[in-house]
Amino acid sequence: MRATSRHLSIVACLVLSGPAGAEDPMSAIDWLSKSVTTPSALPRGSAVVARPNPDEPPVTRGAAARPITTTTLDQINLDTLGLVPAAKSGLPHELWGPAPAAGIAAAIHGAATDTVPAIQSLLATLMIAETAPPQGSDAQGTVFLARVDKLLDMGALDPALELLNLPATPRPEVFRRWFDVALLLGEEDHACAQMRKTPQIAPTFPARIFCLARGGDWNAAALSLRTGEALGQIDPEMATLLSRFLDPEIYEGEPPLPPPARMSPLILRLMEAIGEPQPTATLPVAFANADLRPSTGWKSRIEAGERLARTGALDPNVLLGLYTEQRPAASGGVWDRVRAWQEFDAALTDGNANEIALTLPVVWDRLSAVELEIPFASLYGERLAAVDLTGEAADVAYRIGLLSPACETIASRHAPRGIEESFLTGLAQGRPRAPTPSQLASAIVQGFQPDADPGEDLAGLLADGRTGEAVLRAADDVTNGARGDLRAVSSGLALLRKVGLEQTARRAAMELMLLERRG
Repeated sequence: MRATSRHLSIVACLVLSGPAGAEDPMSAIDWLSKSVTTPSALPRGSAVVARPNPDEPPVTRGAAARPITTTTLDQINLDTLGLVPAAKSGLPHELWGPAPAAGIAAAIHGAATDTVPAIQSLLATLMIAETAPPQGSDAQGTVFLARVDKLLDMGALDPALELLNLPATPRPEVFRRWFDVALLLGEEDHACAQMRKTPQIAPTFPARIFCLARGGDWNAAALSLRTGEALGQIDPEMATLLSRFLDPEIYEGEPPLPPPARMSPLILRLMEAIGEPQPTATLPVAFANADLRPSTGWKSRIEAGERLARTGALDPNVLLGLYTEQRPAASGGVWDRVRAWQEFDAALTDGNANEIALTLPVVWDRLSAVELEIPFASLYGERLAAVDLTGEAADVAYRIGLLSPACETIASRHAPRGIEESFLTGLAQGRPRAPTPSQLASAIVQGFQPDADPGEDLAGLLADGRTGEAVLRAADDVTNGARGDLRAVSSGLALLRKVGLEQTARRAAMELMLLERRG
């Protein structure tokens, strides 16, 4: 299992993200494997968790209509768990206040991930922060599961896995997510071993069959398949897939199976095992992690890395490694990006200002077309600021610097030319002011006024102590600003600054100005 201690680096990585795409992605709850079922009896001291309806939206879990459940007094509330203490995340410890768990889960579920990178980073920070549980916590881990699911929606499997590792005694819905994350990370043997070591987890027949086979007990796997079919516990499509998985020789020469009607990590692994690997490009971004394994072809690994880098789920240095792994043998599409990146990187490494001036606009244009500006800026922004460039290359380098972690330092050393550069330079230092180059810039100035009003709704949430919900609402306001709602830009930025998230507000405003993001 990928147990790591890089909690703060996870947040840093997620700062350097880009939007996931124009279409609403399939939510994690829609693609999780049906790998466990709630057992009729659990060991003493374990919590009882109602099995969710797979057709029900995840935000309704823990609602009043659910059966009342009990938990032992010494059992930790899952909603308290996190990877980064609130003090280090910039968030208050009493983040959620008196809000009911179902309401918080609904707000988390509805938070947009196809937004500017700074807001994606803020969302990820909210998901991993260690805070007090909401006063309306239902002891079912409703908020905890919603936070994990949002990380899965973003493709951020490493921090999701770290969160899922925190409960000492995993409950079925926690283990269900842990099992699927392990499958996507190529750790299926570990997942199966953990399933065997966790007696309070009752696997469904498909998961049990898969793990029995992975453990070499093919006879028991075949018997479980026949039993599951006889009991009606395995649907026909899954039964056919498991049959081919257990007895591939019988099906030699048979045509490939049709694409699965509903993909899950377990099905993805089974299809791969029978020699019919499925493309992940059209699947939710979390599935791209499965293509990062060394056994995958270079082109597929690059494309998977690009998808994950756009959502902030991949460290920019990993993307750099993928782009520079070898020389491209073809042209067009991804290969043009690889070639442009490598030519620029070589010029910068050599310190050749003329070559940098020639290659920088090209690589920036290539990467901007696929929304990879932030990973590139994080790697090269500060280094470019030290290169003596003129003309177009100098303009591009300055904008890259403003999108990098060193933006404030770079802006303080820059002599702006024209209204737009003057505005951007002031914004990088937290002092945007008129004259402004656009209506968007004017809305940003309004959000940075000392007495900026976040609006009655957001102010009301703050007054009630529901800071987390207010921040989520503000994040959506900034996202809507990217789609043209300028009043929302002002109110969202004002709220972020009011609760102490000044750097997030600055980065989000800068990205609204410099990146073409429309959701």
